[in-house]
Amino acid sequence: MLRSFLRAAAGAALLSIATPAPAAVPSRLEDGLSLALPGGTLRVQVCAADLVRVAFAADAGFFGRKTMMAEPRRCEKTAFTLATTAKDATLATSRLKVRVDLGTGAVAFLDATGKPVLAEKPGGRTLTSATVQDEKTRHVRQEWLANNAESLYGLGQHQHGLLDIKGYDIDLWQHNVVVAVPFLASSQGYGILWDNDSYTRFGDLRKAELVPTAVLRDAEGSPGGLTGSYYAGAKFERLVAKRKDAAIDIEIPGGTKDSNLRIHPDLPAEGEASVRWEGTIEPAATGDHVFQPYSNNGIKLWIDDRLVIDHWRQGWLPWTDLARVRLEKGRRHRVRLEWTKEQGIETLRFLWKTPAPSDATSLWSEVGDGIDYYFCYGPGLDQVVAGYRRVTGQAPMMPVWAFGFWQSRERYQTAQESLDVLAGFRSRKIPIDNIVQDWQYWKPDAWGSHQFDPARFPDPAGWAREIHDKWKARLMISVWGKFYPGTANYDALKAGGFLFDAGLKEGMIDWLGKPFTFLDAYSTEGRRLFWAQMERDLLSKGVDSWWMDATEPDLVQPMPTLDGQKKYAHPTAMGTGSRVLNAYSLLTSQAVYDGQRAAKPGQRVFILTRSGFAGQQRYAATTWSGDISSTWTAFRKQIPAGLSFSLSGIPYWTLDVGGFSVPGRFAKNPQSPEDAEEWRELNTRWFQYGTFLPILRAHGQSPHREMWTMGGESSPTYETQLKFDRLRYRLLPYVYSLAGAVAHDAGTMLRPLVMDFRDDPRSRDVVDQYLFGPAFLVSPVTHYKARSRSVYLPAGAGWYDFWTGTAAGGGQAVDAPAPFDQMPVHVRAGAIVPFGPELQYTGEKPADPVTLFVYTGADGRFSLYEDDGLTYGYEKGAFSRIPLRWDEAARTLHIGAREGSFPGMLAERSFEVVFVGKDKVVPFSFTPRADKTVAYRGQAVAVKAE
Repeated sequence: MLRSFLRAAAGAALLSIATPAPAAVPSRLEDGLSLALPGGTLRVQVCAADLVRVAFAADAGFFGRKTMMAEPRRCEKTAFTLATTAKDATLATSRLKVRVDLGTGAVAFLDATGKPVLAEKPGGRTLTSATVQDEKTRHVRQEWLANNAESLYGLGQHQHGLLDIKGYDIDLWQHNVVVAVPFLASSQGYGILWDNDSYTRFGDLRKAELVPTAVLRDAEGSPGGLTGSYYAGAKFERLVAKRKDAAIDIEIPGGTKDSNLRIHPDLPAEGEASVRWEGTIEPAATGDHVFQPYSNNGIKLWIDDRLVIDHWRQGWLPWTDLARVRLEKGRRHRVRLEWTKEQGIETLRFLWKTPAPSDATSLWSEVGDGIDYYFCYGPGLDQVVAGYRRVTGQAPMMPVWAFGFWQSRERYQTAQESLDVLAGFRSRKIPIDNIVQDWQYWKPDAWGSHQFDPARFPDPAGWAREIHDKWKARLMISVWGKFYPGTANYDALKAGGFLFDAGLKEGMIDWLGKPFTFLDAYSTEGRRLFWAQMERDLLSKGVDSWWMDATEPDLVQPMPTLDGQKKYAHPTAMGTGSRVLNAYSLLTSQAVYDGQRAAKPGQRVFILTRSGFAGQQRYAATTWSGDISSTWTAFRKQIPAGLSFSLSGIPYWTLDVGGFSVPGRFAKNPQSPEDAEEWRELNTRWFQYGTFLPILRAHGQSPHREMWTMGGESSPTYETQLKFDRLRYRLLPYVYSLAGAVAHDAGTMLRPLVMDFRDDPRSRDVVDQYLFGPAFLVSPVTHYKARSRSVYLPAGAGWYDFWTGTAAGGGQAVDAPAPFDQMPVHVRAGAIVPFGPELQYTGEKPADPVTLFVYTGADGRFSLYEDDGLTYGYEKGAFSRIPLRWDEAARTLHIGAREGSFPGMLAERSFEVVFVGKDKVVPFSFTPRADKTVAYRGQAVAVKAE
């Protein structure tokens, strides 16, 4: 499996021998070694037996620097040995060997037996002098030898539909719908945390370029471009012009609005349009070419009659799609590109990358004083993630009500409107815990004031009190780090020098036509004042949790750009905008977390944020996937996006169930019968998926998302969403126990199959299935009118269909039924799933009785975790765990002695046990028949299956 890696490593060793450099002499340090090399010093620091920091810099002060992503307690004293030869030095812990070539300084990582895991490319560590935003600095890059046997994951949340990112190039800068987290995980059982806050690139450093005229031929075979057919309307129905286009580059320069710009002079200046380009591409080299169009609205790309890109996104948020296609030199490959313009500013750039010059794994950052990364070893990926969290901080417990259902809308216009929605939930007996107030609860000219418009929200404290006391729900409110001049909050922050002013100086306006700016969150005092304003005006009114929107930050209008992000969030209290580019969301989360913990130390913090960065989990932050479109293609992209984010080490992720931005055909009022039917099915399938995410929340633009608005209470949509909502609440003991494992054991709830089945090669390639905790294999249905789908059951485990209770073996693909009211869900043999009582909200009553579903066929364990759900008492040991173990050979469930306690804990409870087996089929039911009932008082009990 590692043959190609070993060949490369051997070649590198020969290169070192063939071109020897004078061997440096390493110095042993208390926590590792130091090696003087040309251009700087290499430090290898042992942080734990399975965690090593590698740093290289010219200035010795670099090695002791404080960083935003890493916690001060990142390294602990660890036993190691150091052995030195004439050629290399080897640090060894109980889990790892780290070998340093004394000639090249290249570092190689091996397991305790000496088996290679990862190796730097000799000469692949580079620091290049540069000037960025008038700062003399360095571009920094590290390359590692390629391993053809591995898959690579992580680096945050991306909208390219990929899970395995090996062989692709990814830009890391924060963008609405894209989250940059510089943590890379490998199927070979290691992770790399790249400790740099600036713009970072993974892979090939070349920028994507317009597909050049020289490789294009039109529909008639003539060189020099593609044939463009231009249609009025978005359905390719009324042809108005044809021409040869040498390049496809439709973008307004500088992002300035120009209503006179048209994609073709014969098209109307306003309204919908569609264009089809046809011809061939004849590449200059054979190999994988990555098509990377940047567009808004609808785009489709066919290469040799194969549809490789198909997506729609709103007009005000263009972004890239990816398709890797092998092309052959000397062959003309057919190409057809279609674009439909419905809304927004015309944007389409037909970009690509030719085959990469190197297959090395590479990370490059624009601004750095040196190279600094952590090698986290597993080999299990749970251990890899645990290494990331050891460096960047552990995630605290979220409040228990956060794991219930959240209802939201863009937006509730008045306080009464949201109260009416809650009344609608309670009168229909639909479980709900949280109502969300999105933006513009303030007066039109008072963004950032945190003051409610008295005409629409006359009594904010009374409104919050009614939400709490009458409707037994919690209130989340939208807060932006954005401020309009003229508000008192703006004036106070401006006086302290805590606002960015580049955009204000240039007269930039937002989409409402107002001048604006954002908080400089890099300022410690600015963060404190920002929170003080939130505490005074919002926390004091009874707000429970925080929706921190636009935390990239959203400073660039009309659409985000990399250059704009660096320019307008500059200068900062911590340096240039380029130096700290990606960390803004981390620090806004810190402002709220530190502020609320000080103001209300007994109340758990919950933050929802549109961006994220390494370390953000320590501030009780959940990231959602941004303003995605309400389309089936966007739905499909969310599955690998969330899994990538999860394997980037941050445990809490969610999305807008149903998607945020709605295509015109769904937004019409009234919708056509055909569009209404598809809209309801899209939301139903999305709700099914959301039920098995860490946080379940419905949100989006019009149409409304309350489940009774989609066809009424007798519709299949309503009945199915209610069914899955009820299921979510019944699963709360399971879900909250997963959260307990996150906080106490560095656990991961949302799990790509590779986390549990790393040795099953087929599991590494599955992008549209995942595990929710250890028990559930979830397979969302992401195609309209699909009533079955192929499901891969990973090898190394037996499986049960959750709905029917029938058993199936692993290592095979099955055609799983997917009727409208079901999504394929399977349960692993050996799983123990606690199922609680029916609830209308999380605090309605204790979890008693708890039904334990035991899926026999393999040994299994689960820990039932509980605490008071609301306070930080668990940090001082106020929590309990009940160990559960199924012994397959003895056919016995062991309910262990309870460990720990907390105020309000049930001293006695009932467990109802249901055994599921190959010969004992148990279909899903909200009222299952128990095989055994156990009165549990905290002592160990054994329950024998008959």
